[in-house]
Amino acid sequence: MKLEGIHHVSAITANADKNHAFFTGILGMRLVKKSVNQDNTSSYHLFYADAVGTPGTDMTYFDIPMAGRTYPGVSSISSTGFRVKSEAALDYWISRFEGYGVPHGEIEQRFNRSTLSFQDFEGSRLMLVVDDGTGIEYGIPWSKSGVPEEFAIVGLGPVQLTVRKAGKTAATLTEILSFEQIGSYPSTIEGMSDILVFSTGKGGPAGEVHLEERTDLPPERPGRGSVHHVAFRVKTFEEYSKWNEYLRSNGFVTSGEVDRYYFKAIYFREPNGILFELSTDEPGFATDEPMEELGEKLALPPFLEPNRAQIEASLRPLTLND
Repeated sequence: MKLEGIHHVSAITANADKNHAFFTGILGMRLVKKSVNQDNTSSYHLFYADAVGTPGTDMTYFDIPMAGRTYPGVSSISSTGFRVKSEAALDYWISRFEGYGVPHGEIEQRFNRSTLSFQDFEGSRLMLVVDDGTGIEYGIPWSKSGVPEEFAIVGLGPVQLTVRKAGKTAATLTEILSFEQIGSYPSTIEGMSDILVFSTGKGGPAGEVHLEERTDLPPERPGRGSVHHVAFRVKTFEEYSKWNEYLRSNGFVTSGEVDRYYFKAIYFREPNGILFELSTDEPGFATDEPMEELGEKLALPPFLEPNRAQIEASLRPLTLND
């Protein structure tokens, strides 16, 4: 069984309205699903992706208004990448970020690729990375975003895991999840080990996990802007049905098979405590809404639909800017 790359990354926001304004109004992504946290239906779950909600393009946020600040540390997903097509795109984004007052770094080389780190209003640790298109396919830019298509975000890039000891996490990636270690690059922190790079699927940034070992940090205390989990793509339902038994036979405690309606999922923690998810590409976000109307209304899976009135009454109003 072979995973096809990153499926989605899910994080926490304390302000869904500002979060929506940042990801749609500044980053130019499309809100493809406005739903609820299926495990806590009093909380919104917002999905931002490309124009059609392609697997591997969506960053999702749980809305937790009382979330405190994040204290970065180990046992965390410490950076989320977004792919762009060219060096010229990075220049465009520097200008755009400066116009909107978005904190950002300088263009830096990471694993022989040009990258640009930046943060949202809650300190989410994000990064643009140039993808030459030879690996996992680009997503489809959202034409109504106001961002020129040639500079648009075309999907998720590498995720960075920060751990105290890299060995067991590396073994989980390679021996259990069938990633391949394809190289490394120097840490920006003096005295720390090189960052290891693992790849799956067709490769490229959308199929990569970067593993950082930090012996100088405490465990992360998550809050607003922190990442809750990363999901990896399972291409077929046939393979999905085999993963749960496979993980358990190798000593992992799993959630079992969970039907999220828009995809099927299995959750488990790797040895350093980071939450991984395996998610199917299908059926996708257009299963209950026309493609042209994605994200415009509160969408509930069929098993929550009978409780719509109660759920809507428990949610705080949102004033999302279209």
